[in-house]
Amino acid sequence: MSAPPLPMGTADGTRPQAKLRPGDVGLTDAEYAFAVSRVGRDPSDVELGMLGALWSEHCAYKHSRPLLRRLPSDAPQVIVGPGENAGAVDLGGGLACVFKVESHNHPSAVEPFQGAATGVGGIVRDIFTMGARPVALLNALFFGDPGKPRTRYLAGGVVGGISFYGNCLGIPDVGGHVSFDPSYDDNPLVNAMCVGVVPTERITRATGAVAGDAVYLIGADTGRDGIAGASLLASFELGSADDAKRPSVQVGDPFLEKLVMEACLELIEGDHVAAMQDLGAAGLACAVSEVAAKARAGIELDVRSVPRRASGMTAYEVMLSESQERMLVVPRRGHEGEVERIAARWRLHCTRIGTVVAADVVRVRDGEATVAEISARLLADDAPIHAIAGAPPAQERRGRDSTASLLQLLADANVCSRERIYRRYDQMVGIDTVLGPGADAAVLRLKDRPDGIAVTIDANPDLADADPQLAAAATVAEACRNLLCVGARPLGLTDCINAGNPERPHGAWQLTSTIDGLAQAGRALELPFVSGNVSLYNASAGRDIVATAVVGAVGAIDDVSRAIPAGIGADGDTLLVLGATDLDLDRERRLHRVMLEAASYGRIAAAHDVGVGGIAVAVAEMAIRGGRGAHLHGRIEDLFARSLGSIVLAVRDAAWLSEKAAQEQVPLAIIGVVGGARLIIDGVIDVAVAECENAYRSGLAEALELAR
Repeated sequence: MSAPPLPMGTADGTRPQAKLRPGDVGLTDAEYAFAVSRVGRDPSDVELGMLGALWSEHCAYKHSRPLLRRLPSDAPQVIVGPGENAGAVDLGGGLACVFKVESHNHPSAVEPFQGAATGVGGIVRDIFTMGARPVALLNALFFGDPGKPRTRYLAGGVVGGISFYGNCLGIPDVGGHVSFDPSYDDNPLVNAMCVGVVPTERITRATGAVAGDAVYLIGADTGRDGIAGASLLASFELGSADDAKRPSVQVGDPFLEKLVMEACLELIEGDHVAAMQDLGAAGLACAVSEVAAKARAGIELDVRSVPRRASGMTAYEVMLSESQERMLVVPRRGHEGEVERIAARWRLHCTRIGTVVAADVVRVRDGEATVAEISARLLADDAPIHAIAGAPPAQERRGRDSTASLLQLLADANVCSRERIYRRYDQMVGIDTVLGPGADAAVLRLKDRPDGIAVTIDANPDLADADPQLAAAATVAEACRNLLCVGARPLGLTDCINAGNPERPHGAWQLTSTIDGLAQAGRALELPFVSGNVSLYNASAGRDIVATAVVGAVGAIDDVSRAIPAGIGADGDTLLVLGATDLDLDRERRLHRVMLEAASYGRIAAAHDVGVGGIAVAVAEMAIRGGRGAHLHGRIEDLFARSLGSIVLAVRDAAWLSEKAAQEQVPLAIIGVVGGARLIIDGVIDVAVAECENAYRSGLAEALELAR
């Protein structure tokens, strides 16, 4: 700050000694020394709390920010890239798709129901803060050994929280991913994705505030839930004292969120908003700092103006509370009355708490006392960055047995149907879901238009112990293939990088390798990462989770009525495999061209990406979806081989597709024909589709010991 700081703490100008220590807010001694050098004095308690929250790993990305610059983010279709609440790509015709994925891992480990529920609430706010109406939710969930009671408890709580919040909001939950691995025993991962649609001219950013603008807080009252959630709960390893952290988990109210969403969308539609920012991690401290920093300005506020639901709250608690369903709104000059009127119509608190000022400062008053006066840019943009040095593990875990029988594979917890989970989610609310859970990707129509969007979310943690870079690159490729399997053209990506402790060589290796894999695939496939999230310190008792790169992808489909259905085609259709088992990103790009041209001419009756369990499992899943069998031929080791680059297709004209694949130099092999009620693999398997379906649909219940 250019001007000398005001005295802190009391109206008469005296400042009591700070009672907090740097470690109390998650700052190291070196970080505290850096803060003192920038502020020019010892920070007050409120300033220290704000620094701890805004400089936490969860908010500041201290270990990952330089690495994330490796990810490609530019492309002609990109309207908004990284740096805003969510990214946006152009759908044509004046519409944009806004989307993002984000983690809520540590809160879900401590309190699974509320942790998952508020994770949904947070990602939804990221979307409608941009002016987009949320049209779809997806989630990627990772749990430990399904035979353990804690896994069952966590899975039940997480799924319950997701279904409760999303169903109450009226947003369809259309897709997801679930993995089980012992590394998640104590540290589950809950990654939530939201997709929205907005007229391009209504996209709202957090950058429009100017000096003299009023600052309003709209939505829920502020309580003590979630205090220090970002700086302490989400930025350090979980340990034996987890139960003591329950107060750091927020409590959600989806019915109030619905009112906040509708009010904010109405404000944006009426062009009443200069800037808007939701209050998520670090609460009011983060929201005012980010709005001020992005506007190259400052904000002055009085915490006594903030509506509260708990008595005796201190300025520190008000600034750091992570109470949900709150929005910071800066109205356009002269539109304050409209903001107040619209909020009142939706029965929401709408309180003016401050003013935008020209100086680079967040000035917090508590009545007559100034309790914080600190640079907004220092808080939001200038956290110290930590260099990391990684090293791979000395040993690799043994992989899965690829010779397991087909029925065993179909019933495996990492292969079987997720219907017992997704049937708890409302998939059809809004009546725009064309293809929902169970398909390779979900397809949603755009109202009053023939075209639509396809969305998916994927991960490959089973590959990551030995090679996180390969796992990340393979996940990008898989997400794109899933879009292709419904006939959609990939447009953009969002990522959630879940890794262990970056302060240890293993965790640092996980982080750098994962980002390198994402970047490699994004560049090769010419697809931008427009938004994302990094979640580190996913470790317990010194043991990191397996590195987990989650990739969400959005694609465009010209006519949703011609989307490739989830099934196996008709009797007599030829079954083909397009691609190969290994990952070759150059070939993958050529495979895109084959699939898109074939889909545009309506030449594909059914398609399914090949993954764990190989071609045999992929065809069995298609048979279950379509209710008819198939007769396959081929070497058994090929049929069960784990694939990173192939799709099974059912077609009526194999010659045309063979010619196109040859032109693009993409391998193609005929593997069988559709028909009958049994799945037959020459000399190896002869089983009824109904028996496959029973194993596939009962596997999750048996793994988690749920009642059928």
